[in-house]
Amino acid sequence: MSYLVGIDIGGTFTDCAIVDRAGKLLTTKVPSTPPDFARGMMDALGAGAEALGVSLDDFCRDISFLSHGTTVGTNTIIQKRGAKVGLLTTKGHEDAIHIMRGSRGYGGRDIRKVVHFPETSKPVPIVPKKLIRGVSERVDCFGEVVVQLNEAEAETAIRELLQEGVQAIAICFLWSFRNPLHENRVKAMVRKLAPEVFVTTSIEIAPKWGEYERVTATALNAYLGPVMGGYLERLDTSLKKLGYEHGLQITQCGGGTVPVARAGEAPLLTLDSGPVSGVTASMFLGAAMGERNVITTDMGGTSFDVSIIFDGKPAYSFISNTDQYEYFLPKVDLQAIGAGGGSLIRVQAETRTMTVGPDSAGAFPGPVCYGRGGKVPTVTDAQLVLGYLDAENFAGGRMTLDNAAATDAIEALGKEIGMSAMECAAGACRIVELHMADVIRKVTVEKGFDPRDFVLFAFGGAGPAHAAVFARELGVKKVIVPQRKAASTWCAFGAAAADVLHIFEHTEIMPTPVPATRVNEALGKLEKSAKALMAEEGIKPDRQRFEFSLDVRHKGQINEVEITLPWPRVAQDYEPTLRQLFVKRYEQLYGRGSALAGAQLEIVVCRLRAKALTPQPKLVRAKKITTRIPPEAMRKKRDIYWPDLGKRRATPVYNGELLANGNKIAGPAIVETADTTVVVQPGSKLRVDALGNFELTFR
Repeated sequence: MSYLVGIDIGGTFTDCAIVDRAGKLLTTKVPSTPPDFARGMMDALGAGAEALGVSLDDFCRDISFLSHGTTVGTNTIIQKRGAKVGLLTTKGHEDAIHIMRGSRGYGGRDIRKVVHFPETSKPVPIVPKKLIRGVSERVDCFGEVVVQLNEAEAETAIRELLQEGVQAIAICFLWSFRNPLHENRVKAMVRKLAPEVFVTTSIEIAPKWGEYERVTATALNAYLGPVMGGYLERLDTSLKKLGYEHGLQITQCGGGTVPVARAGEAPLLTLDSGPVSGVTASMFLGAAMGERNVITTDMGGTSFDVSIIFDGKPAYSFISNTDQYEYFLPKVDLQAIGAGGGSLIRVQAETRTMTVGPDSAGAFPGPVCYGRGGKVPTVTDAQLVLGYLDAENFAGGRMTLDNAAATDAIEALGKEIGMSAMECAAGACRIVELHMADVIRKVTVEKGFDPRDFVLFAFGGAGPAHAAVFARELGVKKVIVPQRKAASTWCAFGAAAADVLHIFEHTEIMPTPVPATRVNEALGKLEKSAKALMAEEGIKPDRQRFEFSLDVRHKGQINEVEITLPWPRVAQDYEPTLRQLFVKRYEQLYGRGSALAGAQLEIVVCRLRAKALTPQPKLVRAKKITTRIPPEAMRKKRDIYWPDLGKRRATPVYNGELLANGNKIAGPAIVETADTTVVVQPGSKLRVDALGNFELTFR
């Protein structure tokens, strides 16, 4: 047997998806193990081997493709546990990383903090000023060397940083992406003087114009390097000892995977890589179902992540923001908020208000119902109180939840603002659902897309429980939940289904008209670099796929639009077609009439996404689908509180007749209110109060 395996480490759980040659999917879920996340990954593999009935060694020897998504990099930045970094930059520009993009204290996307910036502060510097050194050198915007590199000065700076005890050195010179000569030379000097020190250059991680964003990306990569490098090396060594021979792949934020060696060199690529795998899985399933426009929603224990797939391809962004640090990196466009199953519920008795998140209980102590010492109720506790979760069948039956403890915690919270336990739990869920609807609007309506033109995929451990509500808020007509246990481990399945991906960029401002030969020369260099790298990785030409694109803007503007090229090279008369594609996408983003059809354009970036096809999971069509639920699949009866039905003043109707209190439904039925229709199974009971409010007890 040969297996495709994907593992995704979240803040609360570590998920494992195993697909065999026949297309059978097996999933496991174990608690994450911060701060040693590698132990959680090995636990997940061990659980998978146990479920298959084989030893861990035999299982690892039978794996043909293993891909791993990790949150280690993200957690390192948020918790400020990265390496001690030294920065070498062009003399006179040492303070760019501290000045950021202006005098405001907040550089994130929380509008409340942007508006009330006096209440905020700049992030803790990645590199303190005492560890920044300027070096005499200068390359101009055309790539010409106007000041030669002062190697003696560079060597002195390197030695000073080493004496300060730095564990990593970042190198970022002005306009180095137009001529990397000086950066490459200084990197070689660092390697010679201190081969044990992690070193990275801006041309390796962010070869684009934008001094602050480029130096931030380089510094962050250095900050993560020693931590991620050690983690990945230990993991790779452990897997090899267990008999895995095919090379560990690490999921990356651009979609797809990179070899473990590349992830060690460029750990910045791993930020947000876990949620991106959910988008990859949704593309895979969407293609199989014929759904080309998809909203992906992933609600885990800590966060709620949203993206879109339009015309079969994910949306991309090129400026990222992590903990206020803004940097350049091409990635799948994800919007995230702190709204997960572990998001904490709090109330302010004075104002009779309730808040949910963004902080989370995490894996430890976790929600109150986990019984690990958690005291503050969470969204998971609210779901349990409302009956959405089965206390005896949580996490695939591996955990039993404490319903009484969750109810007591929610009830105590509700008393502070005059609400019952049910009302408090329902209110918390409604708050988080409306937050979710708002963030979905950011990736659809605010980007020129109508959510009514999309289907919605709901996955993650907590997502499907809320999907119907926020889908209705958006007008989405169809919600798809991956079957069986796949929904809660969807990102792990995406890791198993991902192709290898490398992204190459060439930055050069080229005002139109631009000769086709000039554009093709840049595209050709990118393809040559991609083929050379893939050859080093042992990827044969028949597995290689290339997709070219250009970033285009109006001359003098800063709003760039990525245009995917329909050809591998541009023809001599390519410009009218390129202009049409630009106007269409620009007006979709910024409104009809916003583009100047006859204005001069600038090509700013040439980009290549080079993929290497990997073995793909086979989707097996069910042999028989029936409306009858097998007796062995039936769960123990439990009450579910549905606010839309339990709170709304409406007269329930069963097959066109009014229902009285205590009526028992004899057969499959449809119960209707003014704007809600619920399919009810035989044996369900109904309770109606004097006001016409009703509550169904589902079988």
